[in-house]
Amino acid sequence: MVKTIRCAIYTRKSTDEGLDQDFNSLDAQREAAEAFVKSQKHAGWALVPSRYDDGGYSGGTLERPAMRHLLDDIDQGRLDCVVVYKVDRLSRSLLDFARLMDRFDQRSVSFVSVTQQFNTTTSLGRLTLNILLSFAQFEREIISERTRDKMSAARRKGKWVGGVPMLGYDVDPGGGRLVINKKEAQRVRQMFDLYLTHHSLSSVLAELEREGSQNKSWKSQAGRRHSGRPFTKASLQRLLTNAVYAGNVEYRDTIYKGEHDPIIDSKVWEEVNAELRAGRRTGPPAARIKQNALLAGLLFCGDCEQPMIPTYTAKRSRRFRYYVCRSARRNGWSACPTKSVPAPMIEESVLEQLRTAFDNLKTRNELRVSESDLESFGQNPAELVRAVVKKISYFGKTGTVQLNLRTKEAGRED
Repeated sequence: MVKTIRCAIYTRKSTDEGLDQDFNSLDAQREAAEAFVKSQKHAGWALVPSRYDDGGYSGGTLERPAMRHLLDDIDQGRLDCVVVYKVDRLSRSLLDFARLMDRFDQRSVSFVSVTQQFNTTTSLGRLTLNILLSFAQFEREIISERTRDKMSAARRKGKWVGGVPMLGYDVDPGGGRLVINKKEAQRVRQMFDLYLTHHSLSSVLAELEREGSQNKSWKSQAGRRHSGRPFTKASLQRLLTNAVYAGNVEYRDTIYKGEHDPIIDSKVWEEVNAELRAGRRTGPPAARIKQNALLAGLLFCGDCEQPMIPTYTAKRSRRFRYYVCRSARRNGWSACPTKSVPAPMIEESVLEQLRTAFDNLKTRNELRVSESDLESFGQNPAELVRAVVKKISYFGKTGTVQLNLRTKEAGRED
């Protein structure tokens, strides 16, 4: 009796163009593969009912839904053979293909390309396969280079080459050009005026927060709705420094005249950007100084429940450490009443509360603090702090520091 060979057909198309047609590229690949499987019926080949179709996914990566489904079924022992129309439908990466072949071999799964006949059980067949795949990878890299060159040329001509739509503009469905959205454009002009009035991103952010202003809401070509989000300091700075608003396109630090109409006068845009650039740190990147903050990861803002992040400022040769609420850091000082707290002050408050707790024998036993722990606490408190403290909440309005400790019931380990 002939053994049944369970065959899976894998199809792929790099773009989603034309996939909505009644008979598309994936259907054509599958039809050819199905005919090949039927021609091998005498050898026991049988098609499994599951479909493995990746439409709109690049062959340069294995992160594809149908590919993951295929590999899962192979690992579960549900397949004996994988059939593709061409080798590059499986992968265009030589390294990824080698990994797939190794995985197939481990599960005793054979691989067949309908239009390229070879036998991977022989050295000549494996050589042929590697040559075919090398050309597939070369073709993919050439296509990528051509795409990058085309987009570079388009930017130098002042064309908008796509991406997430920006506040103040809509995309002309007829030609893909940017057209001014009058209602949103007024909001953009207001932001530039606010910055010229306050000369501070945090102050502008506070004004936008009071007004409930959000970034652009837009809909993708597939019809998916993307709601606008509140501005952060980073997104506000990106808006104010975007050359598109002055009617230009920026590419590799060079500004070209754009095809679209400006929302902001070029002199206003240059004034705002000159000030923002002057505020940026220049020169080589500053070396990061490890702070070893005592309460890092333990301290939270009691008002908004956000982590308080250790940071510092430097004046002359002195450093001043403090913890800042992440919400205030991202969204401006007005976003949280706690804002920040000097590090030495709150660290000493925490240590003092712990000393008081350790004076009580019952509390020490509940926290499992030994005599040796107490001896090292005076010299190096960090280890014991992290062992006994679960969470610290700081309330900026009242200056209250609240500790949540790890008792035996909370499961502190020795």
